Amino acid sequence: MDNAKLVATMRTLALEAGDEIMRIYNGPDFEVKTKSDESPVTEADEAADALISAGLRETFPDVALVTEEQAASHAETASTFLIVDPLDGTKEFVHRRGDFTVNIAYVVDGLPVLGIVYAPAKDRLFYTQADGSSVEETGPFSKAEIGETRPISVSNPNNSSLLVVASKSHRNQATDDYISKYAVEDMKSAGSSLKFCLVATGEADIYPRLGRTMEWDTAAGHAVLKGAGGDVIRFDDHTPLTYGKDTFANPFFIAYSPGVELKAR
Repeated sequence: MDNAKLVATMRTLALEAGDEIMRIYNGPDFEVKTKSDESPVTEADEAADALISAGLRETFPDVALVTEEQAASHAETASTFLIVDPLDGTKEFVHRRGDFTVNIAYVVDGLPVLGIVYAPAKDRLFYTQADGSSVEETGPFSKAEIGETRPISVSNPNNSSLLVVASKSHRNQATDDYISKYAVEDMKSAGSSLKFCLVATGEADIYPRLGRTMEWDTAAGHAVLKGAGGDVIRFDDHTPLTYGKDTFANPFFIAYSPGVELKAR
């Protein structure tokens, strides 16, 4: 794989998908349908998916592609593949809360090594560079030319006053019970894969997720966090969170800065 070409392609496709998403987001009311798993889907999800998947298949025809909105791709069994959530945080999109992202990642032998997370309503763009290190690009964004970027890095946390981020739409009692094991200075909520990026930039120290997620929800944010010096582990046994699992369903997990003294479940 030509990593530089892949990063450039992912960035361009994410920006193009973001433009399409925002066109629909800022327009009149849009239809919200319900998928078989009871999750919502909109024309923005479908338009962004069509754009991204066509671009990836054209440029990298020999690389397996898994995308949330194409059920046939969920039968993919390759250990190295591209994985896409064209609109992560559809509930945030539907309620026009802004915390939604475009996620594209490249998984090699079960681990996400390159990824991009674009939050078009918040003008925040995070991605791994060809060498795997992570940056945040500042807008305004141009598909023709990369703007100013800054390296991002996880915090050096103070375990007596941690900064915690948790899900905005999927918070539950189990999560609150686990967070209560820590000395927390500040608690914030965020939607979609932005939570990984807040840990990657040091705006939060830890993000525990004790709820259902799929690999397309997490792979891009996981890659960005790894490139910023962070890690994502399973909640049950603290082993690495891996990709290419049956049905692409994740176990509960913890995304964190390595300086955090993790508590037992």
